[in-house]
Amino acid sequence: MLNFVASLRSDKIGMFGKLKKFLQEARTELRHVNWPTRQEATRLTSVVITLSLVLAVFLGAFDYLFSYLLKIFVLQ
Repeated sequence: MLNFVASLRSDKIGMFGKLKKFLQEARTELRHVNWPTRQEATRLTSVVITLSLVLAVFLGAFDYLFSYLLKIFVLQ
């Protein structure tokens, strides 16, 4: 029974040790990231929003067209 408790304690210490090592390595890797400047982030965000809106309008137009054609040919 005592060995079982000791093994549980060593597993917990090992788990926290692994977590600490992971966080240290993640922090090190984040320092190596080439972060965009504020201008680049703003420009790329506007590109994503613009493309999303264009795609939404495009898909909305086709949805409207297909539902109109469905009403004309199938529902009559």
